[in-house]
Amino acid sequence: MSAEPVTVIPLSEATVVAAPRCAADLTEQRGTRRVSFVPKYGSDAVAVDVRYLWCGAPHAPTVIIQGGISADRDVCAGRERRTGWWQELVGHGAAIDLAHCRVLSIDWLVPSDLGDVPSVSSEDQAAALAALVDELGIGRVHAFVGSSYGAMTGLAFAANHADKLKSLVLLAGAHRPHPLATAQRSIQRSIVRMGIESGRTDEALALARQLAMTTYRGSEEFSRRFAAGPELRDGRFHFPVEDYLEHAGRRFVERFDASRFLALSESIDLHDVSPEAISVTTTLVGFPSDRLVPLADLCELQRRLGGTATLEVVDSPYGHDAFLKETAQLAPVLRHAINDCRGDC
Repeated sequence: MSAEPVTVIPLSEATVVAAPRCAADLTEQRGTRRVSFVPKYGSDAVAVDVRYLWCGAPHAPTVIIQGGISADRDVCAGRERRTGWWQELVGHGAAIDLAHCRVLSIDWLVPSDLGDVPSVSSEDQAAALAALVDELGIGRVHAFVGSSYGAMTGLAFAANHADKLKSLVLLAGAHRPHPLATAQRSIQRSIVRMGIESGRTDEALALARQLAMTTYRGSEEFSRRFAAGPELRDGRFHFPVEDYLEHAGRRFVERFDASRFLALSESIDLHDVSPEAISVTTTLVGFPSDRLVPLADLCELQRRLGGTATLEVVDSPYGHDAFLKETAQLAPVLRHAINDCRGDC
């Protein structure tokens, strides 16, 4: 039997594509919507263009998914992209199953998007998402699944827009940054500012990323991967871990700019949400090897949350990046956390 024809319907500045995909008829909007809200560090409402992706089974419940500061709206593969940053966990038949839900994600805002403000906050990101939920006519989302900075934004969303949210799933993110993590990010930002002032921005951004990689990953992984001794190269001893770090720095510079990094890194350290203000059902996921978000902080968050909260501990050598690497272990956790997300498709 021949497939139904593809239908393209313009909606605002978005493109809506409907086409049969496996056993489900999935739809996708990837575009821009203008929304208004008052920024935390501003006094007047601003009109903001929010770049978003909304895809999955039509008429199904919506799940918001947000990642770390380097993640974008393309959380899963789609018609115009072969990959997504969490595609192993989000897709047709995946833990977050697009046959039974729709996924909404945005590109992070930065101060220049908000006009004359000194910084962007996790509350601003949450306000943009809440306004987008209204603009798209969603009403109430089934769950907010946030990782790292996305978890911080999820907490801000739950604290300030509880009427738009049923449940919360937080991976590697807490109600406030740990002071040691803030210290490490402060050094990274200083490196980048020094690079900008000296005309060596790309070198500085790459170096800041290299330093960041030593905080994202765990000691066990580094010990296993880079245990070999140094080799003499170009007149100096070169250690195995250096090739890995330099590659990570180069890749980051290719897809990120310094001003965006400075803004979002600072936004992490400005984050501060009162757990007592959150009453929705919450699932927390932590990793013992995560040095940026220690399990002790998640235990404190669990104790202080105003609603029912469970803490899932996932063993991993990958540190903070375990939310990206441990897809097999995380799949059942996510399925259980949003197991009643079912829609007509």
